[in-house]
Amino acid sequence: MNAGPLAGIRILEVGHILAGPYATMMLADLGAEVTKIEPATGDLSRQVSDAYFASLNRGKRSICLDLTTEAGQARLGELASEAHALIVNLKPSAIRKFGLTYEALQKWNDKIVCVALTGYGLDQGDDPAFDYVIQAVTGVASLTGDPDGPPTLPGYSAADNSTGLTAALGLLAQIISGKGGQVDVSLRDVMLSQLNYRASAYLNEGTEPRRMPNGAHSYYVPAQLFPTADGYLALFVTHDGFWRTFSAEAGIEGFATMAERAANRDEVLAVVSAALATDTAKSWEARLRPLQVPAAAIRTLPEALAENPGMVVKAGTFSLVGNPIRISGYEPEYGAPPALGEHGALPS
Repeated sequence: MNAGPLAGIRILEVGHILAGPYATMMLADLGAEVTKIEPATGDLSRQVSDAYFASLNRGKRSICLDLTTEAGQARLGELASEAHALIVNLKPSAIRKFGLTYEALQKWNDKIVCVALTGYGLDQGDDPAFDYVIQAVTGVASLTGDPDGPPTLPGYSAADNSTGLTAALGLLAQIISGKGGQVDVSLRDVMLSQLNYRASAYLNEGTEPRRMPNGAHSYYVPAQLFPTADGYLALFVTHDGFWRTFSAEAGIEGFATMAERAANRDEVLAVVSAALATDTAKSWEARLRPLQVPAAAIRTLPEALAENPGMVVKAGTFSLVGNPIRISGYEPEYGAPPALGEHGALPS
């Protein structure tokens, strides 16, 4: 089996729960050697459940260090001297207190890349910043849900996961540059960035974003969830070719252009809803998929996992969702999540 594309890259990780550990797990899957530096009490995700911890920490090493002591700082320096990068997600004050910045570690290794993953930025203070809080302050929650209901949060940790991936990208970009340095990635900035076209519409056209019924797209019509005779169907008509094919299958006439459909949104949605109500969501999917019309019946997570067994992998005794990056000639070896201090424990 070929070595991963990141074989030989050594990464240190300090932090808790999700964003940082998710970033380093993606890198470990691709061959990097990732060492978690944990306090005696361990990453807080160990307290949630073994399955939770495993979902973010497969294939890593674990070393226990007390970074408040001289011995702990000396060991940190030794590890940094041999590492290519460090990812840390803690409060900015803790990152500096524990010497986890490039400024502090460059004396050990001037090529090390230090990635600070924080709520608002390394120089923006310690205000609490967890996933749901960030979704609130960036407008994501205000854009999610039906207009007649309350703001809604996605059913997973969108801000943490997105920021983890962005941090991994920043880390690799700086490594490729051949220079050490500080990389600063915040949950707030990542989520604002991901509001791209919604933000652009407001900044350039004055169009204030608003929630749409059934998750409707702000530009494309019809593109939303629709009730059917049984279940809900996600239909995503993004151009006139899709509309021609869909409308022929559904027996709908008129509204040939996107501009016409957008101008007559309510009327279009009414006729589409009436047509889709004549059959089930699964049947509509079966009819539309061969026609290359973007449509799918809503699944539960267990249903989605059952339909995609190739994405479920074994990591030790745990069944987990595998890495989504597929590289020709390389198949990740998914290692078990490490026991606390398995590769170096605090002196007893």
